[in-house]
Amino acid sequence: MRREQAVRFLLRLIGYLSVAAGFVALVIDGARSIANAGLRFTPVSEVLIAVIQERYQLIQPAIERNLHPWLWDPLLLSLMRAPAAAAALLLGFALLWLGRRPDEVIGIVTRR
Repeated sequence: MRREQAVRFLLRLIGYLSVAAGFVALVIDGARSIANAGLRFTPVSEVLIAVIQERYQLIQPAIERNLHPWLWDPLLLSLMRAPAAAAALLLGFALLWLGRRPDEVIGIVTRR
């Protein structure tokens, strides 16, 4: 029971941090859009380049070699072009949903 609570806590913590990062990215993209007088969003690929720098170029060959070549081009390449704010918010809400407390059992079923 303790381990299950710890995993739920960890999922919720990462979920809240991801939602907060999504809102920060949304504010930054909004300010950038206002300054440029046009819609501008930061794609996930730019965030990954800023975070992992040179290792970003090793992702594509690793996925194509170890998993499957089609996984990179249609799926992950589309994900890399998605707005970072939307990706962080979706990931955060999904983690919060996974880390929720289980529903309480209200009654006892006597029929079988």
